Formats: sequence, C-alpha cells, structure tokens
Amino acid sequence: MSDEIRIQELLQRDVYIGDKLVGVITGERFHPRDECVQSVRIQVTGDVADEYMRKPSEFAPLSKELLHSIRPDGSVKLSKSIRELQRRWRNTVRINEKLYAPDELMDRAVLDNDGVDIGNVISMVKVKRTYKGVVVKPHYMVKNKYNLPDTITIPVAQMSRTTARLDEVILRCSTKRLVTLPTYLKLNDPDFEEE
Repeated sequence: MSDEIRIQELLQRDVYIGDKLVGVITGERFHPRDECVQSVRIQVTGDVADEYMRKPSEFAPLSKELLHSIRPDGSVKLSKSIRELQRRWRNTVRINEKLYAPDELMDRAVLDNDGVDIGNVISMVKVKRTYKGVVVKPHYMVKNKYNLPDTITIPVAQMSRTTARLDEVILRCSTKRLVTLPTYLKLNDPDFEEE
C-alpha cells in the first residue's frame, strides 16, 4: 500500500484477508521514530481471535507491510494469508490481555506502580521462542538508588498496562519489589542463557 495513505485515513476501516473479516483498525503508536511505528492496532473479531490466537485477545498489532490496498467498499485488504497473521501474533507480548508487537514496545518508558520512571526499553529477551522480558536502560537516579547495572531485564509478566499518548508501560509492582522477584533475578543472572 502506498505510503501516502496516512493512518488517520484508515481509522475505523474493516480489515479483510480474502473474504474473511479480521478486524477494525483502531490507531497506531505515537512516536517520533519511524522504526518504532511499524504496526497499526486492530480490534480483532471474536471468531478470528478464538480460532487463530493461542489465547484470544481483542486488540492486536497488524504490521503495516501487510496492508495491501483499499477495496472498492473502503475496507482494507491484506497481502498475506491468515496463517501469516497468526504467525506474527505468536511473535508478540501480551500486556493486560492485549497483544503488542516488539516495535510497539521499543523505546517506551517503563514506570513502576509508584510512578517512578525506571528507564526505556532498548531490546527484548526471548526464551524458547517466547518473549519473557524487556531490556531496559535505567535512568541514572534509579540506577544509583537500587545499585543497578547499565541494563536490566524486566519480566513481561510484571507489565500491567500501557498508556497510548504518553507511550509508557506501567509495572504491577514497585522498583524495590521488582529487583527482589525470582523471575527478575533469573532473567538478570549473568549465567542466564537467552535463546
């Protein structure tokens, strides 16, 4: 699909693969760096979510490269099969029952549940083909206060929700609690093996 069509023109449009309605485009991430905005958000139809997701989710990412064209009725046609979409949905992170593509998480601010800005996501950690953690570069003050290394890996399970406009990920716990969790300690062990 041509780059001239902006996401604002695609909002609330139905998305189809062949004759199958996949969902409705609901928006995209607000971020100044293009490499962090490679996906749009879609609200997935219940039957597609039930059939093609391991655990159904109402909201999921849709890679912009899959957008093929606009059909005569105004809906959006995808260039790949439903199996390709299913494969990409497996390569996501689940936060608060919504799926997020890696590009949607890169460079996001990570705040604990006390509102402390820990740092920003710089990469992801996979274990057995599943994202288990996000690598965060802690801010100087947080790093000093908790005696943290240059980067820490925060377990995906500790991510509670995201904020769209502020581009943040909010954790379930405080930083003080985070650094004592067994999953945090395991992911940050120098001998831990990534896939």
